[in-house]
Amino acid sequence: MKQDSKKLIDELTQLTTSHLNYANSLKTINQEQLNWKINPKSWSALECIEHLNMCCDFYVPEIKKRMQSSSLPKSDFFKGSYLGNKFSLSMIPKEKMKKVKTFKKVNPINSQLEKENVISSFIHHLKELLESLDDAKNKNLTKIKTSTLLPLLKLRLGNTLQLVIYHNERHIMQAKKALSVK
Repeated sequence: MKQDSKKLIDELTQLTTSHLNYANSLKTINQEQLNWKINPKSWSALECIEHLNMCCDFYVPEIKKRMQSSSLPKSDFFKGSYLGNKFSLSMIPKEKMKKVKTFKKVNPINSQLEKENVISSFIHHLKELLESLDDAKNKNLTKIKTSTLLPLLKLRLGNTLQLVIYHNERHIMQAKKALSVK
């Protein structure tokens, strides 16, 4: 299914802007509240954000690198791959979401986290993502491929942007839930 590249980028930009606004709002919440957990096996709001930082530490530079090294002409349409669509769309938050097992290397459970470091790092990643989305307006979202956290899997740039941003949305919802229970 082809989709308009500009509409996709606009949607992802709007989501990322809302994530940035949320990240800035976390600055007003105290450290204890941000580290509070529903139970020992769940993540605190700050752990949710740190998980996103760990993922962005990989994906943000990967996205930038692949776009910078590409000389492919811009395309007005994006066609996601079967696997890319499956992965990215599975990240969209919905009622009764399936839990997804987290890779150990990006699982922050029981970390000692400092509010300022975690939040400022996330804000930095979101600003870089917004810059990448702006750059992506002049790129080929279908033909540029990016690496993923799964070593043998490459995704189309459009799918990778969706995956990262929908994943951010998913864990921001989880962070909000953790804060609302306290």
